[in-house]
Amino acid sequence: MTDWIGETFCSTVGWDHLETLADIDHRMAGSEGERLGAEATRDVLADVGARDARLETFDLQGWTRGDSGVHHPESGASYDSIALPRSPGGTVEAEFVDLGYGLPEDFDAADVEGKLVMVASNVPSYHDRLIHRREKYYYAVEAGAAGFVFRNHVEGQLPPTGSVGRPDHPIGEIPTVGVSKEVGAALGRRFDGEPLRVRVDADVHDATSQNVHAELGPETDERVLVSAHLDGHDIGEGAMDDGAGTATMVEIARALATREGELDTRVEFVGFGSEEVGLCGSQYHAEVCDPSSVKAIVNLDGVVRGRTLQFFTHTFDELEAAASRMANRYDHPVRIIPREGFRGDQWPLVREGVPGYFVSGVRDSEGRGYGHTSADTLDKLDVRNLREQSILLTDLVVDLADAETVIPHRDRADVAASFEAEGRSEGMKIVGEWPYA
Repeated sequence: MTDWIGETFCSTVGWDHLETLADIDHRMAGSEGERLGAEATRDVLADVGARDARLETFDLQGWTRGDSGVHHPESGASYDSIALPRSPGGTVEAEFVDLGYGLPEDFDAADVEGKLVMVASNVPSYHDRLIHRREKYYYAVEAGAAGFVFRNHVEGQLPPTGSVGRPDHPIGEIPTVGVSKEVGAALGRRFDGEPLRVRVDADVHDATSQNVHAELGPETDERVLVSAHLDGHDIGEGAMDDGAGTATMVEIARALATREGELDTRVEFVGFGSEEVGLCGSQYHAEVCDPSSVKAIVNLDGVVRGRTLQFFTHTFDELEAAASRMANRYDHPVRIIPREGFRGDQWPLVREGVPGYFVSGVRDSEGRGYGHTSADTLDKLDVRNLREQSILLTDLVVDLADAETVIPHRDRADVAASFEAEGRSEGMKIVGEWPYA
């Protein structure tokens, strides 16, 4: 009964696949590299015993990075930057304003119309919630800013990436670049209130992405989804975000193939494409599947980078109980966060009332750490974490697939009311992701 645990702890399947993904030049949404990663994931899922491993393609708003720059016209000083995905191309020369953290109240207190605005990638410790990059970007857009500079809070000369755009307008409204903490500090110190020039070159084009599907267990109408996203950014390996999630999904599939007789419910593995530019793959999947057929979704995004797993349960008591049971069985610490969340590929289903986890690793660093930078590389990860977490998550999926585990869906009005009660609706509305009347 426990042989699968030892086999998982000795397995190299997941880690080998992680190396395969990291060694692809890049897996940017809609790129050839993303497709190579999807094909490799499909093939390894079939190799470990999952059935009907396949790709499902969908159309995508493509975006390819060109050059970018930040320049002070008077002194001639130039600074390194990278364009944020789905930034429009163009050049902006305007008065530069350093808005610090870029909290809503910072925008309320400043006149940024026609100006070039810089904000940090983090929030102060006293603030009650994370304010996402896209939320800050659209505060700037709505306030009439001419351009946007996103400053990393992590040391190491690491300009951050991360997309802008809204679901109904996938290319952003104003040019935007990311700069390192060190460059941002220099810009704020030297040029606040002076003219700066930001230039973005980018190619906007039609593209195609794909989701990977495979299955184990009985062919029931109801299914438990185990998911991760296949794409990464074009500036690095994307090992943590989310190569590790995809590798863990593969390792869970390998382990479950040896326990398939214990499954009462079909388990479907889904590698989503193009998460980094707006949850495109999971949004497409939610449109073509029947949400009522999904018993639960376990979305892996940012696992392995910390030894302890954390679970956003989206206020589903039954999901909290299942994670607690798993932790108690193995006497292993986990962090359970019984709150809502609209980041991650579980969101397009959770917003329809489907029970869902967002699973990541607890880490000491604030915010993304090395995520969304060129430092998101394989050497930051530990194979022990991948193996241990695959054991824990495999057992969790078996529990969720058990016929005696009942997890009622919620209705849309209840989900909306919960987000409103937590004060999370404002951020969703400004980025165009509030799906409720």
